[in-house]
Amino acid sequence: MQDKRDFPDISEKGVYCLIFRNGNSVLDAGSLKNIEFSKGYHVYVGSALGSGGLKRLKRHVLLSLEKNKKPRWHVDYLSFSHEFELISVIYAITDKQVECELAGRLESSFNDHIRGFGAGDCGCSSHLFYSKKRPLILIKDAFNAVELKSKVVHFV
Repeated sequence: MQDKRDFPDISEKGVYCLIFRNGNSVLDAGSLKNIEFSKGYHVYVGSALGSGGLKRLKRHVLLSLEKNKKPRWHVDYLSFSHEFELISVIYAITDKQVECELAGRLESSFNDHIRGFGAGDCGCSSHLFYSKKRPLILIKDAFNAVELKSKVVHFV
């Protein structure tokens, strides 16, 4: 397990999943209001194809620990909530736009999703998925299915 403070800056481009463990709660996330979350695990799919690459991933990790910046994306609202704990990160180095393909594969494997969450700039129904059980194997399988070699970091 890794300390969140020691998460590296990764300058390469890539795609990632954040795994949160949470209790029952109701949250607002930007324009999405009164979202009901069931106790279990929520997985957020994101990409970092800009000039900073996966340094965005470190921002997400530190935000979940420090809760010290203004939220920019839907997922930031999960990081700010005391009901959500970032427990793992899965990522792969790639410059291919596979975020939506990965999200589509996860959607077919998971119990449920939050409509529109993290998907405001694409045609996906969601980029946030729910499971009652820890979903690491499903996520690894999805990365393999899109031919990406994933790396996993556990915080808990």
